[in-house]
Amino acid sequence: MVSSNGGSSIICEKCPENMSGVTQDGWNCITCPKGLTSEGKCKCLNNEILVERSIDGILLNEALCMHCNGSEQSFSASDASGNRCVRCEQTFINVSKSCDCSSPNILTGGLCFSASDSLPPKGVATVRFGQLGITLTSAWFLKNLQSSASACWLYSNLTACQALGNMCVMNMNSLSSSSTDACGLFQYIYVNTARLGIVHSIAFWRHNLPWLYYGDQPGLASQVLEANHFPTIFSFKGTDKDVKLQFIAASFDAAGNFLKWQNLEGGILQLCPDTQTKLSAAYAFGTTYQQSCKISVSKILLDFANPIFYDLFLEYNGDNGQQYLWAVPVLNLNLQYSEMFVNQGSNMNNWLLTRRFFLVDTLSGKENDLGKLPRVIRIASKITISIRLVSHTQRGTIYPPLLTIAYTDVLVQNPETQSVMVSFSVSYEMNQSEAQIQTDITLGVLGGLAVLWSLLKTAGWKRRTGSSIIDLQTVLKFLLFYAGDLANVFFVITVGTGIYWLVFFKAQQFVSVLLPLPSQEEDFVTYIACAFSLKALQFLQLLVSQLAIDIFFIDWERPKGKVLKAVEGEGVIKSAAAPVSIWRTYFIANEWNEIQTVRKINPLFQVLAVLFFLEVVGFSNLALMDSSSSLTRGSESYIAPWSRILRFGVSAALWLAIAFLQIIFFSVFYERFVEDKISQFVDLCCMSNISVFLLSHSCFGYYIHGRSVHGHADTNMEEMNINLKREAENLCSQRGLLPNTDGQTFQISISRKMRLHYDRIHETLTRKRGPARLLDSSANTFEQSTRAYNTMNKFLSSFIDHVHKEMDYIVKDKLLLERILGMEFMEPIEKSIFYNDEGHSFSDVLYYGNETTLLIFDVLFFSIVDLASQSFVLAAILTYLQQEIFRFIRNTLGQKNLASKTLVDERFLI
Repeated sequence: MVSSNGGSSIICEKCPENMSGVTQDGWNCITCPKGLTSEGKCKCLNNEILVERSIDGILLNEALCMHCNGSEQSFSASDASGNRCVRCEQTFINVSKSCDCSSPNILTGGLCFSASDSLPPKGVATVRFGQLGITLTSAWFLKNLQSSASACWLYSNLTACQALGNMCVMNMNSLSSSSTDACGLFQYIYVNTARLGIVHSIAFWRHNLPWLYYGDQPGLASQVLEANHFPTIFSFKGTDKDVKLQFIAASFDAAGNFLKWQNLEGGILQLCPDTQTKLSAAYAFGTTYQQSCKISVSKILLDFANPIFYDLFLEYNGDNGQQYLWAVPVLNLNLQYSEMFVNQGSNMNNWLLTRRFFLVDTLSGKENDLGKLPRVIRIASKITISIRLVSHTQRGTIYPPLLTIAYTDVLVQNPETQSVMVSFSVSYEMNQSEAQIQTDITLGVLGGLAVLWSLLKTAGWKRRTGSSIIDLQTVLKFLLFYAGDLANVFFVITVGTGIYWLVFFKAQQFVSVLLPLPSQEEDFVTYIACAFSLKALQFLQLLVSQLAIDIFFIDWERPKGKVLKAVEGEGVIKSAAAPVSIWRTYFIANEWNEIQTVRKINPLFQVLAVLFFLEVVGFSNLALMDSSSSLTRGSESYIAPWSRILRFGVSAALWLAIAFLQIIFFSVFYERFVEDKISQFVDLCCMSNISVFLLSHSCFGYYIHGRSVHGHADTNMEEMNINLKREAENLCSQRGLLPNTDGQTFQISISRKMRLHYDRIHETLTRKRGPARLLDSSANTFEQSTRAYNTMNKFLSSFIDHVHKEMDYIVKDKLLLERILGMEFMEPIEKSIFYNDEGHSFSDVLYYGNETTLLIFDVLFFSIVDLASQSFVLAAILTYLQQEIFRFIRNTLGQKNLASKTLVDERFLI
């Protein structure tokens, strides 16, 4: 090289034949007496150093190869680069009194051992990659295993012992009684160096050796993890020391050299890149942390060319204020003990805990040349730090943390296209067995009460159907009742559980409870699924029963005078009673049709309000698995994973709270001062001179007495206003069924004889479904239906007027117990019974009277969709859609049933 200014351009010339070598710096030519290297530079024999310049820096014409004096006077040998003589390794001097390790002495790994020394067994320099089914001879092990073991054994060399321990860790700490691999050699030295004593009073930590195992036999894990409590109290709100896990790691390189102490904050153990704030959030106490990503093999090879080994500790302050370290045990899922993966089971007594671990091993998989790419690399693909709360603690006491690590073996073929999925997580758990027992007890007790309540409902249903025989229908009805009641039991338990965890976990300062793990939430999710399935069954049964009620509008209006009417076919005109207008009946039918799906709450407002509080106000943040009870999160802060229990607790609590406020508003203010559709319907019946006769069961139903106190309602506006004024001034009788009473609504329990008579007329009434086919039905059919309608109207009005003594009725109040149980004790054998009903319980055949069932079904539907999709927005949209769909079904089919049962033409129902 003639010219180079550090840029991209250089000038070179060929050396002459008599000086064919190039100096080490490349600027000059020189004669090489002992040949050239592949790069064209001079080379020397072993234990010789190359000299190209004199002591004052003048370039020699011919390079010199100077022999290093290995005799006792100097004990020198050439260094690894062959540039200078240095003192030879101490083991050479100790064994041969020179820098030569000739036979019968043993040279291994750059160290010299005497043949007379008691060396450890011959090591097996193989590494097993079990996931790939590959066992290869490692170049690193081949070079360093035996020497490290021998130096550790003979001289208690600290670096050699650390290097041996690292090779055991690269072999997954696996132990086998018949193997002399790295772990076998380590165990051999460990067992035979008991005389050296222990470190820091830790029985498993031998002096001069790294601490790799908590004993070499499985079964000690439970003692290590549960015998002692970690001596620090943690809280959710306090000083930095109380709310953060202060993890510290001692790091070593593969050769056994100690590197440094380092805090884990900043992503030391997290292979996935992220901001410092989000990486450090992993160690905030109480924050469940999850991070995962896919990393290319080429990046791993670039960033982790040399493996780093870690011993993990948790820092704490003693009573005297001095800082101490608590060793954190490691559960290596890839560890094999006698060819068995003992750490992959759930039985803690079979675990074999270790201490040291690494993130990436790109060293042991190199077969022949340490300078080439490895054939196989091993990556810590899943790291989990588990924090367990001590049972019944009130002050945030935990057991020692556990680091669980799983490695993935990757066969390197094309690093640029290959990638591996890695994850890091911190989980918090506590013993949930007591909570599970309490839940099971509650479920058993409430489930038993639900059976009794369902039996009472079935008995009441049998009384209302007028049957005393226990048949298959009775059993099915009991199961339907029980399904609804059991759904309520599951709902109460799940809502109570969700609100309990929400309040007690988020509001605590000193930690006494921790959220269940996702695997521990499975029973809770199952309860919600059961509640939804059973409630859906009850809701569908309710829908079917409401679409099958018997209803008839009794028109009390009587003809006014007579009219002349031509008799068809006879050609004569006769006088006849003036016809009564049907428009009042159509009007009442339309009003009834409108209130069929009226609810005590506004469903659209309910959905929008819940969604507003969850997504806009930020109540959804309360469902995150962290210690914060704030409704807002910063854009740069870490967002913890969702808790399914908290999501249900927050959404259910909001849904019920908003619904409760709606019910209070509508019942106390809106219905009293603006509009009460149910009470207005009763008033409208009275003003229209029409009563409503409802039968929800064979022998049970409701009666709305709408007989006008003015005798007639088919009148003009002036007379109507006069009638209203007289009623306001109490110049007429009261509206009640009984004289001098206001009671217009009744629950009715009719006799069997009355029901049979009703059915005979009703059969004729509905035989051809009346006006729905007026255009294409015969005149005889129309006349038959009209006569049946008039007959039913006359029969029911005469029944109300006590005309039929053999089918009479009495009016009475229900007993308090009857009201509570929702059943009737008296059986209407001879006379029917009308029970005074001031609560308008006829709404039980409408949506209005079943708000509880509808509300619970909506909550469970919303929750099921949210748990499946983890999206409150989607849950809200689908919940509103299902409300509208079922409302449309209820309206459409209810309208058809109304037209069928009352002979009101469906075309007039709008």
